Amino acid sequence: MTLHNKTINTSNLFEGDKVIWMILFLLCIISVLEVYSASSTMTFKMGAYWAPVLRHGIFLAVGCALAWATHKIPQRYFGYIAVIGIIASVILLILTKLSGQTTNSAARWAHYGSFSFQPSEIAKGSLVMLSAVLLSYFRDEKGATGTAFKWVLIISIIICIMIFTENLSTAVLTFIIILMMMFIAKVPWKLYGSLLGILAIAASLGYSALRFAPENVLDKFEDTPLERVKTWSHRLKNQASFPEDPKDYDQNTNPQITQSHIAIATCNIIGRGPGNSRVRDFLPQAYSDFIYAIIIEELGLEGGFIVVLLYIILLFRAARIARHCESTMLSYMVLGLTLLIVMQALINMGVAVGILPVTGQTLPLVSRGGTSIMVNCFYIGLIINISRNSLKNEAETELQPDLQVSNS
Repeated sequence: MTLHNKTINTSNLFEGDKVIWMILFLLCIISVLEVYSASSTMTFKMGAYWAPVLRHGIFLAVGCALAWATHKIPQRYFGYIAVIGIIASVILLILTKLSGQTTNSAARWAHYGSFSFQPSEIAKGSLVMLSAVLLSYFRDEKGATGTAFKWVLIISIIICIMIFTENLSTAVLTFIIILMMMFIAKVPWKLYGSLLGILAIAASLGYSALRFAPENVLDKFEDTPLERVKTWSHRLKNQASFPEDPKDYDQNTNPQITQSHIAIATCNIIGRGPGNSRVRDFLPQAYSDFIYAIIIEELGLEGGFIVVLLYIILLFRAARIARHCESTMLSYMVLGLTLLIVMQALINMGVAVGILPVTGQTLPLVSRGGTSIMVNCFYIGLIINISRNSLKNEAETELQPDLQVSNS
């Protein structure tokens, strides 16, 4: 039998999984088009027609360059990157809490001269990477050990609590990803089941307390480290309170959700066409938290479906990469980072269509931003980096049956 000529060309400019490279570039193209359309209010305030989209385009270009540089990093440095990232995240989160810029009663932004960023974006990825290192290091033939479970849980609780008071949704999302990584790593079921039970009880009590807390109780949290409790409670209450008669609905009570629903409802299935949004001038954060509503309004339901499909394909490609990784650390890392991107995207889209309460999560690689674009491009670069050797292992596995037949 003739041996198939399958070789991996490592001299290419873009190595690794080509499908993920295509997903990155397609999301960037969609991002430029939709941010250009959705940033009309920002254009008016700045008095500069091209400034918002040019700034966004520069961030995307630098982000893609960062992804390219990251996919060339030797994998032996990944553990050091995780440790350094966690240490830097803790320091930056503390400094941001003490002196960061307050937005909606939350100090989320760290400022150093003219440069500003969100430490929580760095912290969540660093935690995922470090968890992958620990889950692979403390491991036996059955899976991750109780020692791995203990250390991952302790570090995750510390990091998520530091994020919690400033950005509840990011803290919850990050902890859910860690739980999923523990499940994938097969931590002892007795410990894992006990943790899930405790979390289920705590989540039920927390939801009930926020959902039904009276205003006089919520007022007591003002000017305290937990002043965001009032905001969380109002979001849950607004999510569940809709009048029976649409005529009684107050559009000024929750303009984000209202205008988002209007954008989706008036897309006429095929959309209004790129740049023809009518809701962008009335929808707060149209270029950020609610850009998915603008995508559906302009590109129609098929455009919204294509965006969802790109993230789902990314998840399936990551699963394929993880299956052929040469080490469990790389396998856990690629799955954790991909889940971080895809889960955030699903949450953002769920908020836009009204399934979930407002969380403040952006659409990865699409929403306007600086820190989020850079960090997510870095994650994509790591995923592609891991895919380089994974593709080689997959090709060698496919060649083995042919080699055996040829030798026989």
